Amino acid sequence: MNITPFRDNETARQQRNLTTTQKRTNSSTKEGVLVNNFIKDNSADTCVNLDNTVDTLIISDRVKLPQKLDEDKIVKDKSLFPISAAALGVMGVFAGVTAFISHNTKIATNMAKNMIKEKWLPTLTRNISINDETSQAIFQMVTNPNRKTIIAGVGVFSLTATAFMGKTFFDGFKDIWVKKREADIQKNLQEKLIEVETQSFSGKIQIIRNTLSDKAKELNKYITEEDEAILPNFGKSTQIAFMSGKHGKEVGRNTDNRNNPLAFFALGAATVAGIIGLSYLSLRNLSKSKSHLRDYISYTEDIIGKVVKNSTEQTRKQDSENLAFLFQSIDASPETIKRLMEGIKWEKPESVTEFIKNTVSKIQTSAVKVNSHIGGDGTPKPAFSSFVDDYRAFLYNWLLDTDNAQFRQLFFGMTGAAAVSYGGKLVGDAIKEVQVKKINAQTELNLQKRLVSTELRNFKSKKDAAIQPLMEEFYKQVQNGKPKEQLKTMADNILFEVKNGPPFVYS
Repeated sequence: MNITPFRDNETARQQRNLTTTQKRTNSSTKEGVLVNNFIKDNSADTCVNLDNTVDTLIISDRVKLPQKLDEDKIVKDKSLFPISAAALGVMGVFAGVTAFISHNTKIATNMAKNMIKEKWLPTLTRNISINDETSQAIFQMVTNPNRKTIIAGVGVFSLTATAFMGKTFFDGFKDIWVKKREADIQKNLQEKLIEVETQSFSGKIQIIRNTLSDKAKELNKYITEEDEAILPNFGKSTQIAFMSGKHGKEVGRNTDNRNNPLAFFALGAATVAGIIGLSYLSLRNLSKSKSHLRDYISYTEDIIGKVVKNSTEQTRKQDSENLAFLFQSIDASPETIKRLMEGIKWEKPESVTEFIKNTVSKIQTSAVKVNSHIGGDGTPKPAFSSFVDDYRAFLYNWLLDTDNAQFRQLFFGMTGAAAVSYGGKLVGDAIKEVQVKKINAQTELNLQKRLVSTELRNFKSKKDAAIQPLMEEFYKQVQNGKPKEQLKTMADNILFEVKNGPPFVYS
């Protein structure tokens, strides 16, 4: 991100913590400083020729343009491809859905034609559960309108409206209280940030003054002294100093061991070994599961054999239920059922045949009907039920039977508990929000204090980067033997750039 006079670190910090009016005033102040220093030129000096202009503006003889300037990357317009892909994708999904419907219809009609009752899914009763007390009261007034249901319904409506308005009032009261505390917290934060911003501002001023002092002494040597001073070398030493910073770290990363081919090979080998090991473990677990299942089936068949051996006509009813359960628990095949049922001592052979037929049918049936008390009788028509967990239900019950003292006590107890619970939650949330805002403000203050040193280092680094090319040009002109009057003009402008050039400091 480019750092501009309106987007430096100090501005970003100030804008984050200022109000709208303060932001507008802050921006206007900076704009005025820029206009006064760089646009309004009250100097009476005028450039009489280009040489003076070159010296004044410290213009180099030759400066190469950035290499990136001539790069022209052609960007292909692919804006229509996502639209086309989306349209084709939607139509493809729709075609797939229609194919699924067609295939499902074919399966259902084939099952109906072949009368495969065991695999046919049961019909559903549409259960409409009325779990809201207001809806339940309306349902009762519509289906069973009488004096009690109407009075109870009106009571529920009145309590609902009262609770809603009370909730709205207390929620608003909580929001107002939290907002006032937030204003106080922001006021305290602004007061404490004055010291932090003062430290940052004074530090930048001190950096500029220090740089001015150093550069003035350094430049003065080449203007006042007769003997030539030793010029610094801005060749490889500057490059080495530059590479020792951030870019040097990036170069060092190229030799990181993480890019070693052997490391990638080791990682791949470890991954393959892990896959093989987990596959072996999975197969072993499956083998153990099969072994446990065989043991369970063998154990169950032994129990079935004992039941069959000891079963008589007198115990047939109880034994048939137990045997049916045992056969279903091991998902026995028809052959297994017939084999284990041989030799049972029931008087009628058709009883054994009927039991085997019914057991095989139950095992092979894919789905069963839900209990009629829960899901209805399977008729595809709506069924209504009500499962209410609402304090208003106790008012409804009490109004239906006002002579029942326990209904009255339940209503007051449950309503009071609900009110106290909501009020406590509201107070707890309000206190929590205020405390979080206080802690966040303190965290922001601590962060800004820690960022002062970072911002000062950043400011000094950018200031040095802006002045360094000018100093190099000055030394170059010294080597070329430029007169000291012109060197003084260049030195004056370098010092002016140190004081007023980017990055900027505002009052």
